[in-house]
Amino acid sequence: MNRTERALLITVVLEGQKHWPVGELSKELYQLSRSTGIEVAGELTFRIKKPSASLFIGSGKAQEIHTFIHDEEIDVVIFNNDLSSAQQRNLEEVLGAKIIDRTQLILDIFARRAKSLEGKIQVELAQLEYLLPRLAGKGIMLSRLGGGIGTRGPGEQKLEVDRRRIAKRIIKLKRDLGQLKKRRHAISVNRKNKALPLMALVGYTNAGKSTLMNTLCGGNQTADDRPFTTLDTKVRRLVLPNNQRVLMSDTVGFIYNLPHHLIEAFKATLEEVLSADLLLHIVDVSSDMYKEKQQAVYEILKQLGVERKSTLLISNKIDKLDNKSLIMKRNFEDYISISAKERKNISSLLEKIVLKLSNELQSIKIIIPHSKMALLNIIHKSGHIQKEEFRTDGVYIEALLPVVQAKKILTKLNCMLS
Repeated sequence: MNRTERALLITVVLEGQKHWPVGELSKELYQLSRSTGIEVAGELTFRIKKPSASLFIGSGKAQEIHTFIHDEEIDVVIFNNDLSSAQQRNLEEVLGAKIIDRTQLILDIFARRAKSLEGKIQVELAQLEYLLPRLAGKGIMLSRLGGGIGTRGPGEQKLEVDRRRIAKRIIKLKRDLGQLKKRRHAISVNRKNKALPLMALVGYTNAGKSTLMNTLCGGNQTADDRPFTTLDTKVRRLVLPNNQRVLMSDTVGFIYNLPHHLIEAFKATLEEVLSADLLLHIVDVSSDMYKEKQQAVYEILKQLGVERKSTLLISNKIDKLDNKSLIMKRNFEDYISISAKERKNISSLLEKIVLKLSNELQSIKIIIPHSKMALLNIIHKSGHIQKEEFRTDGVYIEALLPVVQAKKILTKLNCMLS
């Protein structure tokens, strides 16, 4: 039986640059690393003025790490920073240990979480694009095939091929991803035709998005304390108190300083965020860093270009609070405090959602003739009936409908809005 890999965690901060408290950065690196199943044998923190082109941290600090590695029998060194291929290669030669940087650590976690075909393709594509520039030159990159962190995803048969075959594999994966994107777009168009509003859950990893989705929609979406529990997008139906039917999407959790190229690589997974009618931004208000995590999510939403999309801020986990302020209005006008796990204030949350979505609804007053009763069924499924009277010439309806659906109903009835 192979022993568990022992890891040394390295947190490097640049002097003069804004960053989270060093303790929080180290804590998050620890949580990310532990979620891969490795044993954390030690942690070191360094402050540097600027990165060294060859070793990132400089030769003196590299020697300090080297001593720690051999005293504690370390197998892998994990940096809370992105390293260039040259820096990673040089560090592996100097330290004699496997080096994992921030991007590779996150990709390793993604590889463990991806279940759908689309998720697996995105992970493999991102891993191969990360690996390709690192195949040239020396180092022990290709000796990682024995297992452990940093080896999940592409697999041995793909990592042993030369650059040309990897490049071809990347082209094929992009083609496959393009086909899946077309299929997802067709599903999105069909959803728009049915005029069901889409709400997307967004938030920092471990904020409680999956728990809230289970609470609102039922089911057993996996929810635990591990980072990035949800990678593959899940969409479920929800009937609101006003009988309006909507769709709710759970998306991958965000994280502080998420590498921009990973955001680009996983835009297909985040497509639900881009097309959502309403964002539900979940914040773990029990965290000491809840404001900073809220801002980190907001920054990623800006990168996705959806920072102005209609958003309801939800401060979750109030059951864990001890006299902490619930002021959550840094970037948003609306917010509500809940406990998804304890089901506290859920009815108030649903009322807030109804109010937010009402801005996307159109009021109609129509008579549906007996020959077109199928339209009545559509209104009942997608809208909120305010008044319904059965008359000799048909059924008189006053209702709130999604704008797209209202236009379709009126077109079929060949009448105008009242």
